[in-house]
Amino acid sequence: MAKNLRLKSARAAKDLSQKALADMVDVTRQTINAIEMGEYNPSIKLCIAICKALDKTLNDLFWEEIGNEKM
Repeated sequence: MAKNLRLKSARAAKDLSQKALADMVDVTRQTINAIEMGEYNPSIKLCIAICKALDKTLNDLFWEEIGNEKM
């Protein structure tokens, strides 16, 4: 699994620490770190909560693009 640099970038753009985002979506800072590092595949429920907290869509943060197709 690749690092999620889109999540890290979106979080930084909102000036949120991993801990602040984690508190917003009711997980630990370590969970946010693991998602950003590509070591943890979050549930769709958590993905949606993160997207809402960062004002982003699932496509913006989580769907991987292969060629011109979204996965």
